[in-house]
Amino acid sequence: MSYTNSVSMDDGNMVFNLMPNADFGYKVHGDPFSTNTRRVLAVLLEKGISYEPITVDLKTGEHKRESYLSLNPFGQVPVFEDGNIKLCESRAITQYIAYVHSSRGTQLLNLQSHKTMATLTMWMEFEAHQFDPFASVLTWEQVIKPIYGLETDQTVVEENETGLENVLNVYEKRLQESRFLACNTFTLVDLHHLPNIQYLLGTPTKKLFENRPKVRTWVDDITGREAWKLACDHDKS
Repeated sequence: MSYTNSVSMDDGNMVFNLMPNADFGYKVHGDPFSTNTRRVLAVLLEKGISYEPITVDLKTGEHKRESYLSLNPFGQVPVFEDGNIKLCESRAITQYIAYVHSSRGTQLLNLQSHKTMATLTMWMEFEAHQFDPFASVLTWEQVIKPIYGLETDQTVVEENETGLENVLNVYEKRLQESRFLACNTFTLVDLHHLPNIQYLLGTPTKKLFENRPKVRTWVDDITGREAWKLACDHDKS
């Protein structure tokens, strides 16, 4: 599937439309419900780049079989193939795609300004090392474990909600100065947050995002993007 952005005007407002585009021969091995897989799909869709989706069934342990371990010896999804290049780790993959296709689709990096790029890189690190540790545990406890018939540990949930609250307090202050986290435009920083946020909006942890006005507006903006909606639709993505 392939989409790219075109711009049109509606009553004076700029509107971004997703339109079909060319095939680069990319392959994405992953599970459509995996947060890390969705992170990669979102970038491809923002860039209007087609790809061949190859489903890896996590429930049956396909990611731990020898055939998959030959792609990623750590047995994790996703794996991204660009010819003879095989990449693992979703954030490394998104940056690769954003760099290679910097002039295409949504501009997810700012390569023209060293200062903005440094700020963007810093906030990507904040997402990976400050936001994600709490958000991933909360997603696991409240969303993934019930799928596998496991019981949610409410003590773990409470502990990690406390940690996430502290992070979101920092975000609330930052978003008083900037529409998005790194700058005033949507970037990889915001996109990297999407998978866990989307799942947590369906849990009681949703209140942590809704109780902070600037965070709530930011969440509404980024979760409402057409590319992200497609990434979450496993039939279409």
